[in-house]
Amino acid sequence: MTNEIKSADGKLGILLPGLGAVATTLIAGVYAVNKGISKPIGSTTQMGTIRLGKRTEKRNPLIKDFIPLADIKNIVFGGWDLFEDNVYESALNAGVLEKTTLDMLKPELEAIKPMKAVFDKNYVKKLHGTYVKEGKTKMDLADQLRQDIRDFKAKNNCDRLVMVWCGSTEIYIEETTVHKTIESLEEGLRNNDVNIPSSMIYAYAAIKEGIPYANGAPNLSADIPALVSLAKQNNVPICGKDFKTGQTLMKTIIAPGMKTRSLGIAGWFSTNILGNRDGEVLDDPDNFKTKEVSKLGVLEEILDPENNPDLYKDLYHKVRINYYPPHGDNKEGWDNIDIFGWMGYRMQIKVDFLCRDSILAAPLVLDLAIFLDLASRAGMSGVQEWLSFYFKSPQEKIAGLKPMHDIFKQEMKLKNTLRHLKGEELITHLGLDYED
Repeated sequence: MTNEIKSADGKLGILLPGLGAVATTLIAGVYAVNKGISKPIGSTTQMGTIRLGKRTEKRNPLIKDFIPLADIKNIVFGGWDLFEDNVYESALNAGVLEKTTLDMLKPELEAIKPMKAVFDKNYVKKLHGTYVKEGKTKMDLADQLRQDIRDFKAKNNCDRLVMVWCGSTEIYIEETTVHKTIESLEEGLRNNDVNIPSSMIYAYAAIKEGIPYANGAPNLSADIPALVSLAKQNNVPICGKDFKTGQTLMKTIIAPGMKTRSLGIAGWFSTNILGNRDGEVLDDPDNFKTKEVSKLGVLEEILDPENNPDLYKDLYHKVRINYYPPHGDNKEGWDNIDIFGWMGYRMQIKVDFLCRDSILAAPLVLDLAIFLDLASRAGMSGVQEWLSFYFKSPQEKIAGLKPMHDIFKQEMKLKNTLRHLKGEELITHLGLDYED
C-alpha cells in the first residue's frame, strides 16, 4: 500500500492557535533538535520504534524510517496569539525553558511573530489580550483566518499545512442545534451565535481550507457533527480533544493494570496545582468544568463498572485543579487511590507526579502534526481514532460511542494503523507459538 501514500517531501507548515507555553516550547525544541542541541525525547514519530513481523525476525525500525513522515528539518511554524510578543519573548515569559537555551535559538525564535488572534473574552474570562482581530460577525473572523492561512502558505513556500490548537480551555459548551449541520453552523457564524467559541472558528477555517486539524484542549472545537461532516466532505483528517500529558496519563497507565489484575478501586482522588496561563484560566469555574468533564471520563471507560460491578460500581472519583502561581509551568498532580483486594482488604496507592506541563505536551503537538500530515497524504479523512493515544477525551467516529482510554490498547491501534498503511501484517499477540 506504500504507493497510496503521497510523498512527504517539501515544506510542512504547522499553524498553532495560541503561541504560549506549549507552542513556544515545541518550536524551540524542534530548532534545538535541528541544531544538535537536544534530542526529541517524548516524540513517538522521532524516537518510537515499531515491531514488524514475528519477534524472531527482530525487525524493529524507527517509525520515521518505516513510513514516510515529514522531516522536522522541513517544518516551518506560524500561529496566532492574544499578545504581540514574538516567540522568543513569549518563551521567556512562559518560563518553561532556560534563557541560556533560548538565547542559542534567538534569531529563529524572534523571526516568528504571531498573527492577530480570534478571541472572545466571554469564553476565557481570565485572559486580557489586546492583539485580536475585529469583525462584524464570526464569519468575518473565519474569513480573516482563512486569508491568514493562504498568506502564510504562500509566504513560506509550504507544500502542506497542519493546524493544532494550543490555546486555552474555553467555558463549558454543550452541543446544540447550531452544531448539527454545516448549514446551521455557517448561519450561526453569520449571526454570532453564542454557542460558537473561538476554537470552533479556527477549526472551521482550517477544514474549509483543507487543512488537517487537531484540538489540544477539551473545547468542543471540531467535535461537532457539522465539522465532522465537513471534514469528511473536504477529505480532511481531524482529531482531539485535550492533550493527555500529566495526571490523566498516569490514570491511563495505572487503571488498566488494576483492572487486568481484578483489583477493586473504592476511590480515586486527584488534585493538581499549576501556575501557568492554563492554571489561571482553569481558576474560573466555567472553564474548569470543561476540563473536569474531560478528566472524569477516563476511569469510567477503562474500568467499565457496569460489567465489573463488584470491583468498580461504587468508585468515588473526584478531580480538582488549583491555580498556584509559584509553580509556574511545573504542574504537580497528586493522586490518592483506595484499592481493595482478596477478601476485601484495603490498600492504597499514592502518586505524586511532579511534571512539567509544556515539556510533556510539546512532543505531542509535533507527533499530531506529523501524523495528521501522514493521514492527509494517505487519503484518510474525518475523525482519526488511531490518534486517540494523545488525548484525554478522544473523538470517536460513531456519535455516542464511548472513547477507548486504555493507553496500551491505544498504542496498539496506532501502530497497527501504521502497519496497515504499509501493507505489513497486523500484530494482535494472538499467535499460538512463541514466534508470534
